[in-house]
Amino acid sequence: MVKRSGIAILGLLTASAISPATRPRYGGTLRVETRQAPQTQDPPAFLDSGFNITRWEAGHLAVYEADENASGGRPFLDSVEIALGRALRDQSIDLELGKADVIELGPTELRRQPAGRKIWTSSPVRVLALVFSPRVEDARVREALALSVDRAAIHAVLLQRQGEISGALLPQWLTGYAFLFPTTQDLPRARQLAAGARPLSLAPEDPASRAIAERIALNARDAGLNVTVTSQPASADIRLSELRVASSDPAKALAAMAAALGAPEPARLDSAEALFSAERSLLDGFKVIPLIHLPDVYGTAARVRGGPGISPAGDWQFENLWVEGPRP
Repeated sequence: MVKRSGIAILGLLTASAISPATRPRYGGTLRVETRQAPQTQDPPAFLDSGFNITRWEAGHLAVYEADENASGGRPFLDSVEIALGRALRDQSIDLELGKADVIELGPTELRRQPAGRKIWTSSPVRVLALVFSPRVEDARVREALALSVDRAAIHAVLLQRQGEISGALLPQWLTGYAFLFPTTQDLPRARQLAAGARPLSLAPEDPASRAIAERIALNARDAGLNVTVTSQPASADIRLSELRVASSDPAKALAAMAAALGAPEPARLDSAEALFSAERSLLDGFKVIPLIHLPDVYGTAARVRGGPGISPAGDWQFENLWVEGPRP
């Protein structure tokens, strides 16, 4: 009789307890949908390791195949297909119809998810912000809008308490000082600053953010500003934009945001004090008004196993995912 150690027996019992449907298996394609459509002609770097890009249709589709010689071992999946530029509502429909395995979830879609659905959530890695056109030259008007916005109502009602209210570009978890930037609504002061201001147009860059833009316009009118919501970001006086935290290194993240805003790259970011000073300089003059930091949130189909498929910093982690095979 062959004797087995306690560890070996425990291993056998554990393995036998895993059903064939939940045991990792090689094969299958993971179908992912996202509303983001990169403007660059280069394929997105969604997968840092384990997969190779094999097809790229700019702004529409990216297909990755498993790398048989990946340094961390071959991924379980054969391939990943990422459809870009998909509206949140269309993504939810595709998930329900079995056309997608992983989709983005906005606050409205998150409320509609059935009990038991697996949800992946990152740390707050996006900042919702108002960005002024250069033709809005009066800093008093820009400050008036900043003081008129009721961030708390937007966060509680429209965003269903997703994310964190903030007046900073970089989130609190990354720098530790975001709480120092003011977020308080001050309508009396806003009315003083707004006196004599011309009408302004406001456009959300993402149609899914239109309700937030309309609430901001309503807040602005309470402060005496005439703000109208339009659907033309390119010609609007103010854009409601999303800026992404592109790195877990706060200096690199701030430099990337400065570039996205068309601002000069901060010259010196070698200490926490220098980083804070550089961010404060970017926000001086109220040309950009951070509102709320938001996480990436994804819902998955029942056949998706493993994960989570995103890191706290919002990076894809598909190498340890697999899809459940057809039931016998």
